Amino acid sequence: MSKAFFVTIPNRGLIHIEGDDRIAFLQGLVSNDVEKLEAQHIQYSCLLTPQGKFLHDFFMHHGDGFILIDCEGGDRAKDLYDRLNKYRLRADVKISYEANNSVYGILEQEEHGLGDPRHFKMGYRSFDRPDDLLEEGFVEWDRERILLGIPDGSRDMIVERSTMLESSLDKFNGLDWDKGCYMGQELTARMHYRNLGKKHLRTVKFDGVAPPPFSDIVIDDKIVGQMRSACGDIGLAMIKDDAVEALQSNGNNNSLRLLG
Repeated sequence: MSKAFFVTIPNRGLIHIEGDDRIAFLQGLVSNDVEKLEAQHIQYSCLLTPQGKFLHDFFMHHGDGFILIDCEGGDRAKDLYDRLNKYRLRADVKISYEANNSVYGILEQEEHGLGDPRHFKMGYRSFDRPDDLLEEGFVEWDRERILLGIPDGSRDMIVERSTMLESSLDKFNGLDWDKGCYMGQELTARMHYRNLGKKHLRTVKFDGVAPPPFSDIVIDDKIVGQMRSACGDIGLAMIKDDAVEALQSNGNNNSLRLLG
């Protein structure tokens, strides 16, 4: 696309957190440094299991006396709300949620909304419909995301199984290595400092339409990865590191190329 446009991002929910302890409460739970969250900016972060496995990814907006969490919608929003409430204990916070909320992605060079913290090419996010711009289909936004290798929640990460580093969330500002403890930090740090990852989320291109999400990718009768989200002939796949060289050379499968 050569001109600025916006898309409606489907399946988004909203969680509202207020109270004097809202920052301290989230700081001990999520992967990014909430104390660095500034007004008129958004921060990308994750909630993990105590064992460091993926539960939710989301965007945090700091308002006047409250924090908004832009998360996956429907049952996923309810699940995040329930989990946060479970950890609330005696903290001075009040949590509410909307299972379905309108969120718009704006792809343009000049400021329009709040900048997507994952990558500058993802443009801006807004809760207000930008009626002064042309609306395009979600596929335009989704294709850009996939080309950049950015995961999109449970479309690309398996709940209670995926890790932040194999999903490359460290590359997209999803965690802060310098902050204090948070849930799942120990495994995340151990994987980072000991280089324990054996597979990573990568962009792949097919000769034709990509296979269905979560189907196995097989080369020479060996499973080398598993599909995640896709858009036409490109998609994200969890690829074993020891299969990368073969895929880059494209010597074994002319229908599949590794782009990232």
